[in-house]
Amino acid sequence: MNVHFIAIGGSAMHNLAIALKKAGNQVTGSDDEIFEPSLTRLSRYGLLPEKQGWFPEKIHPHLDAVIVGMHARADNPELLRAKELKLNVYSYPEFLYQQSLHKTRIVVGGSHGKTTITAMILHAMKLNNLKTDFMVGAQLEGFDIMVELSHDAKYMVMEGDEYPSSPIDLRPKFHLYQPQIAILSGIAWDHINVFPTWEFYLQQFRIFIETIEQNGVLVYCQDDAILHELVEQSTRSDLTIIPYSLPDYRQSKEKTVIVQDGNEFEMNIFGKHNMLNINAAKSVCKVLGISETDFLRAISSFKGASKRLEKIVDTNEVIAFIDFAHAPSKLKATTQAVREQFPDWNFVACMELHTFSSLNMAFLQQYEGSMDSADKALVYFSPHALQMKKLPDLKKEDVAMAFKKEDLEVFNNSDALLQRIEELATKKTCFLFMSSGNFGGVDIRTFSNSLAQSIASKQ
Repeated sequence: MNVHFIAIGGSAMHNLAIALKKAGNQVTGSDDEIFEPSLTRLSRYGLLPEKQGWFPEKIHPHLDAVIVGMHARADNPELLRAKELKLNVYSYPEFLYQQSLHKTRIVVGGSHGKTTITAMILHAMKLNNLKTDFMVGAQLEGFDIMVELSHDAKYMVMEGDEYPSSPIDLRPKFHLYQPQIAILSGIAWDHINVFPTWEFYLQQFRIFIETIEQNGVLVYCQDDAILHELVEQSTRSDLTIIPYSLPDYRQSKEKTVIVQDGNEFEMNIFGKHNMLNINAAKSVCKVLGISETDFLRAISSFKGASKRLEKIVDTNEVIAFIDFAHAPSKLKATTQAVREQFPDWNFVACMELHTFSSLNMAFLQQYEGSMDSADKALVYFSPHALQMKKLPDLKKEDVAMAFKKEDLEVFNNSDALLQRIEELATKKTCFLFMSSGNFGGVDIRTFSNSLAQSIASKQ
C-alpha cells in the first residue's frame, strides 16, 4: 500500500505512519511544523520530510490512501490536490476503521480514563497471549509505538475520543469506529470550543451508543450518575450491558491492594479513579475470555501510561508525579488520589490552564473545588497561549475566584512559578504537576530531580 500523510507530525499521525512503514508499506508525509518527540521518531524510521511545508507535487495518482490530520486546514494544497485526483482521502479514525473491518473492535470512550483503560486492556491481553492491533493515546511500557496494524490479529483495541475526526469531517472520532465491544468511563463536559453546550456534548455519547454493532457489548461505569441515566434511556435492547463499579481494595504502606475471591493483588497504581479503570478493563477482558484472576495477575505489573500519574521522582524526602490532567473532573480525581495515597506528606499540586476550555472564562467556573485535596495549590497560565488561541486576557484574580480554594496562588510567568515551587520544597513533600502542555517550556522531569537534589543537599 502506498500512503501519504498530510500533517504527519501529529502525535497520533506519526505513530500510524511508523506502524504502516513497519508493516512494509510505502509511506510519505508532509507538515509545516514538527516538534519532539515526533521529529526524532520520524527521522529514526526514515519518514521525516526533507522540508517542512506543503507540496502538492507529493500527491500523485499511484497513492492508495491519503490520510489527513487535524493540524491540516480544509484548504490545504495537498488535500485539494488529492481531491482533484479523486484519491481515497481518509481521516485518521476512518482509516483505522477500514483497517479493522474484519476484526473485533474494542473502543474505549468517556471523558476521562480512556488512555489508561486502553493501556490496561492491552497490557492484560499481551500477558495472556491474545494478539491484538491497537491505537492508544500515550506511550506504553512494553510497546514500541502507539499504533499497531497487522493482518492476523483478531482484535483491534482503540482509544475513542470525542474530538473531531479531521478538518473536513467534524464528527467525533469515536462515532466512526462502530465497536463490537464499547466502554464508557464517565461523562464530564469538556472541549467547549467544539461542544459549546452541555446537552450537545452529552448527545455525542448517546450517538456513540447507537454506533455499537448489532448484538454488541457496552461496559459502563454505573457510579457515574449521568452515564448511568444515559444507558438506562437507551433503546438498544440488543446490547449486552455490563456495569462496573469499584473493586474491593485497600491501601497498605503506600500501596494499593485489590482483593478478589480471597486473594490479594498488589498494584503499582493507585487512586479511586484507577480502581474504576481496572474494573472497566477487567470487565472487557472477561468478555475476551481472560479470567478475573489472570487479569489481576497481569495488571499487578502495570505501571501506568506516560503522563498518567507517572512517578518521575521517588526519594525518602521528595516524590513527584506528572499527569495529563487538565479538565476539572480529572484534576479532582488525580489530586484526591495523591492525597489519599500520601496522607502524611506535604502535598503541593500545580496545574496549567492550557486547553481552549480551561483558558475560557465561560468554562473556568467548572474548576471550583477541583484542587481542594492539596495542601498547597498553584495554577499557571501562559499569556502566549491565550494569544495563540485568540482568547481574551485572563486576570489572576478571576482564575483564583473560579477555583475557590483558600490560599491558591496563580502565576502567568513560568520563572516566578518555579521559584515559588522551590520555596515550597521541604522534606516529605509530594509534588503533582498536571498539564496537557509544558508549563511554558519547562522540563518538569529535570526540574523535579533538581528539587530532590536541592533538598537532599540541605540535610
